[in-house]
Amino acid sequence: MSPERERRPSRPQRGRPAPRKQGPRRPPAPEDPARRVALDVLHAVRERDAYANLVLPDLLRQRRISGRDAALATELTYGASRAQGLLDAVIEACIDRPLSKVDGTVLDCLRLGAYQLLRTRVPEHAAVDAMVNLARADAGSHVAGFVNAVLRKVSEKDEAAWLEELTPDRDSDPIGHLAMRTAHPRWIARAFAEALGDKGTELQAALEADDARPEVHLVARPGEISADELAAITGGDVAPYSPYGVHLPAGAGDPGDSEPVKEKLAAVQDEGSQLCAVALTRVPLEGSDERWLDLCAGPGGKAALLGALAGLSGARVDAVEQAPHRARLVEKATEGLPVTVRVADGRDPGLEPGYDRILVDAPCSGLGALRRRPEARWRRKPSDVSDLTKLQSQLLASAFELLRPGGVLAYVVCSPHLAETEGVVGDAARRAKAEILDAREYFPGVPQLGDGPYVQLWPHRHGTDAMFCAVLRRLE
Repeated sequence: MSPERERRPSRPQRGRPAPRKQGPRRPPAPEDPARRVALDVLHAVRERDAYANLVLPDLLRQRRISGRDAALATELTYGASRAQGLLDAVIEACIDRPLSKVDGTVLDCLRLGAYQLLRTRVPEHAAVDAMVNLARADAGSHVAGFVNAVLRKVSEKDEAAWLEELTPDRDSDPIGHLAMRTAHPRWIARAFAEALGDKGTELQAALEADDARPEVHLVARPGEISADELAAITGGDVAPYSPYGVHLPAGAGDPGDSEPVKEKLAAVQDEGSQLCAVALTRVPLEGSDERWLDLCAGPGGKAALLGALAGLSGARVDAVEQAPHRARLVEKATEGLPVTVRVADGRDPGLEPGYDRILVDAPCSGLGALRRRPEARWRRKPSDVSDLTKLQSQLLASAFELLRPGGVLAYVVCSPHLAETEGVVGDAARRAKAEILDAREYFPGVPQLGDGPYVQLWPHRHGTDAMFCAVLRRLE
C-alpha cells in the first residue's frame, strides 16, 4: 500500500451517518429581558384582549426588571401599540401576502422590530437580530429567515420615507393624511375633526398630542393633603387647573410606590377627570345638599374625590357599580370616606329618589384616553359607539328619575365623539325637560373652552385626557 493511500481518511461505512460534531449548531441567543417583556405584552393584547398598561407593570414586577431594561420595555410596548396601524402598513408593503395570512406571533415580532427601526435609536443590526432570535424561540426556526428578510426591507427607508410613500395626499384627503401620519384609524381621526370643527392645523395638533406618552397626574385627597404638599413630597408640579392636581415628572417611576399613594393621601387620576368631578360640586343649589350619587362609580377615582369633598361639606355619597369586582375597587378607593357602595345596575338601581347632585360618568368609547391605553385605538370599532350611546341615554334617564327638582347632574365621558357627547345630552335634556347650564362657569381658569354650554377638554389644549362634561338642572 502506497504512503499516499495510507494518509487518506477512511470513509464512513455505508448506511451509517457520519459522526455529528459536538455542541450546538449556533450559540444560544443572549438574554433580552426588555424585548421579551414587550413581546409578551403584545402577545397578551392580541391573544386575549388584555390592556398593555395593566399587563406591563405586572410583568416588570414579576421578572424583577428595572432601570434601563424597564424603560426600554415600556417604550417598545407602548410605542409599538400606539403605532400599530403605521407599522402594519409598512410591513404589508414589504411582504407578498395580506397581514391576515401572517402568523400572529410572527406579526408581533415584526411590529416590535419595525417600531425599533423606524422610531427609536436602536441600531439596525441589534433590532433585527433580537427580533429574529425571539421569533425563532416563539414560533420556530422556520420563520427566522422570513422575519429577517422583512425587517431588512423595512430598514431600507426611514419613517419619513415610508410616510411619503404610504400617506394619502393632504389636499385630496386631509383626514386620511393626518390619520396615517399620527397612527390613528381614519374613523377616529374623523371623529376628532368633527368635534374640533377643523381638518387642518388643530386636528393635527390633537392627533399628535394623542400619539404622545402622557404625564402621570395625581390627585391630592381634599382635607388630608394639599396639592402643594403633595408636589413637594413627590417632586412633581402643582397642576395648572385642578386645585387638587399634581403632575409628576417624566421618569418618576411607579406612582403606586410613593408614600402618599400608599397611605391613601393621594391617587393616580388625570387632571381632566378631577376637573369634571369638582365641577359638579361647584354648581350652586337651593335647598338641601346632603345626598350625592355617583351612578357609574367603578373603579372609584371620581367617587373617592366626591367622597372627600362630601365629607368636608357634610354630605354623603352613594356609589353604584354593577360589576362586583369593580364595586370592590370602589370600596377600596373610598375606604374611610362617607361613601356607601351599592352593587346595582345604574339603569335601575332601586334607590330612593331625591338626590341633590348626581354624577353620570358613563361607560364610553374611551377615545379621549387613547394615549393612556395605546392599543385601544385599534381595538375600538365605529359600531361600538351606537351601542354605547343607547346605554348612555338609559343611564341619563335613570339619573333624572333619581334627581330632585332643582338638583344638578353632571354627565361625563372620556370621549370627544359628538354622538356620545352633544347628541346624547341634547336628547336626554329634551326628554327630561331639563335645563342645560353653561358648564364653563364651573371650570374656572381653564382656557380655550369654546362657546359652551358644554366643556370639551383636549390633550393639546389642556394637557388632560379629552374629557367631556355637561351640567344640567332638573326643573321644578
